[in-house]
Amino acid sequence: MSPPLIFDRALMRRRLSRAAQSSPAEFLIAHAADDLAQRLVPILRSFPLAIELGGVTVHGARALMGSAKVETVFRLAASPPSGRCAFLSAVADEEVLPLGDASVDLVVSLLSLQAVNDLPGALAQIKRALRPDGLFIACLLGAETLTELRQSLAEAEAELSAGVSPRVAPFADARELGALMQRVGFALPVTDVEKLTVRYGDAFGLMRDLRAMGMTNPLVERARTPLRRATLFRAAQIYAERFADRDGRLRATFDLVWLSGWAPHASQQRPLRPGSAKTRLADALGVDEIKTGEKAKP
Repeated sequence: MSPPLIFDRALMRRRLSRAAQSSPAEFLIAHAADDLAQRLVPILRSFPLAIELGGVTVHGARALMGSAKVETVFRLAASPPSGRCAFLSAVADEEVLPLGDASVDLVVSLLSLQAVNDLPGALAQIKRALRPDGLFIACLLGAETLTELRQSLAEAEAELSAGVSPRVAPFADARELGALMQRVGFALPVTDVEKLTVRYGDAFGLMRDLRAMGMTNPLVERARTPLRRATLFRAAQIYAERFADRDGRLRATFDLVWLSGWAPHASQQRPLRPGSAKTRLADALGVDEIKTGEKAKP
């Protein structure tokens, strides 16, 4: 059974290419790349071959190049990098990865996987491509991302139009993503969230940045007619009324959800079998054990 088509992938590739050729807004991907570099520091092993998967820009590949733990970096993305780079690259789609089984040691993806139509399938391909004890690290946009813009557009359309059209893409909840990592079969999965707040003078500044990041509406079910001018200005007014700080600047929320997991290997820690403990919990806590059916002593 094919997954539902939520995102127009061809449209996304065109918009990302257009953004890369102009003046891209890079603050979000640069922040994620800096965080990635810090997350690699405490890991006590090296990675002979690392894949940077589907990055909006080359920031992720450069972060990997700067790590002493990574030997070779190969970037797979929807469009080739502009200019000369110190890493290898090829054009590829995150939904159909050109990677052999157990062929790479590290796979990294920054701000890309939230927009694939078959995320479980993409994660399964990544796990299959990792060598035993290989590592996967990704940063995805989470559920509360752009919640202010979503609410403002929906209310403005409800007031001035016949109905509400989806204008901001849906993003997954961090707990759901963590459960998905376990279901796919990653060992020792970890999920954490950073809530990043960016402030703007008005809602149009945020919209310009989203266009410069290639992040405008990619939904298959989007309205094919442009948003009416009156609706757009009403949305900006609602945004300013509801989400302004005391100094008048407007908040825009970006949930950065970090996922990490390892391809299973015999050397990794595993939970003990039930009943294999050698110390009673009551002894560890320094209390008397109450057996089933007994009542606590007064």
